[in-house]
Amino acid sequence: MRIISSTLLFLCCFLIANTQDLSSQLDSIVAKARIDGPGYAIQIDQNGQNLYTKAVGYANLELEVPMSNAHIFRIGSITKQFTAVAILKLAEEGKLSLSDPIEKHISDYPTLGKTIRIEHLLNHTSGIKSYTSLEHWDAETRKKDFTVTELIDYFKNEPMDFDPGDRFKYNNSGYILLGHIIELVSGTSYADYLTENFFKPLNMRSTSYGEHGRLIKNRASGYAQDDQGKLQNAPYLSMSQPYAGGSLLSTTDDLSKWYHAIFSDSLISKESREKAHSPFTLNNGELSNYGYGWTLTSYKDLKIIQHGGGINGFSSASAYIPAKQTFITVLANSSSLNPNKLLQKLAATAIGLPIQQPKSIQVPVAQLRSYEGDYTLSPALTIHIKVQGEELIAQATGQPSFALIPIEEHTFFVEEIEAKVVFNLENKEVQSLTLHQGGAHLAPKLK
Repeated sequence: MRIISSTLLFLCCFLIANTQDLSSQLDSIVAKARIDGPGYAIQIDQNGQNLYTKAVGYANLELEVPMSNAHIFRIGSITKQFTAVAILKLAEEGKLSLSDPIEKHISDYPTLGKTIRIEHLLNHTSGIKSYTSLEHWDAETRKKDFTVTELIDYFKNEPMDFDPGDRFKYNNSGYILLGHIIELVSGTSYADYLTENFFKPLNMRSTSYGEHGRLIKNRASGYAQDDQGKLQNAPYLSMSQPYAGGSLLSTTDDLSKWYHAIFSDSLISKESREKAHSPFTLNNGELSNYGYGWTLTSYKDLKIIQHGGGINGFSSASAYIPAKQTFITVLANSSSLNPNKLLQKLAATAIGLPIQQPKSIQVPVAQLRSYEGDYTLSPALTIHIKVQGEELIAQATGQPSFALIPIEEHTFFVEEIEAKVVFNLENKEVQSLTLHQGGAHLAPKLK
């Protein structure tokens, strides 16, 4: 019995030591993140148990309130997965079909003779123009309160970008229409539908539809940088406008409850969940990297189901790695912080596959500018390259931006996705780039 007891004691001590070592590694990553006053709330769960929580920076700069995991953030486009699950739930109840043309539910919507289905709205392939990309959606317009129908009227007569199903193009207008369909089909408001069907049953007490007038305990203040890079209070945005595409408030712990419910199939069926987390086949047979309300990526051949969000004063990132049963969310109360970059590093370390960064070299800014432009990886995916400060930044369609770290001549490393980007030159002019990630993928430069 002494031997067994000693062995158990040794194993317990070993597990505690390993956990402490991992926590130290995660703490080190957080400590290296750029914290400019506002901060992050972080939570990592693994195998159904909390692995790590951390809060750094300030929830309110003027009152010097330290950040905590109890603070409530705007989560921006993470809202879209709640909208998508609501649509899937209503479909399971027989109240709609994902193949329904949208005019079946919104009879006066001008489809210009095109067949736009609910599924096209879910996966950003509808071709409807996103209202947030319109030139007249300016700072003054963003202050106005809209009813749902007024918001739809704001964009419904805009020309379509492409035929439904032809391309993927991230689109906030589609999720406005989905929110309206939820209200029409359920007979209740979008906010009330989510509250009664999701937030209350899951005990998500700190999650709600965002609004300005209501007092919300533990609400974090949001910040942004001005043109000179100085912090200021975030510009006003009427929360009637993001609506079903980005108006929710939540905490790290509530999002953990949400993800646990999704992956335990307690809200919708396994079949519906798998549809939501599968790529969509475009009209030309190519696959997009977006399901219903979630982006689909990979790291070292591990599938990652994720989504981020950016909204006035806040930015957010969340991800689930099914093979490792690992959930992670990083919420920030500043639009100048990059939670996705931090999430990638933390997630890789948490699953025991930390990102290895090659040694960087110095490249003159003038040379970096020669790489600027748009590169077409596929009809559904364009990579935009630009110089920001003294860094080269890449942003693929519908994806967060990443820094390109120079490691060799014309060769850069992307730390977040462990990929290499090589710029190809002819006669000293950049003609294309090659993305090395699970193979070599050529992207010609648009002229």
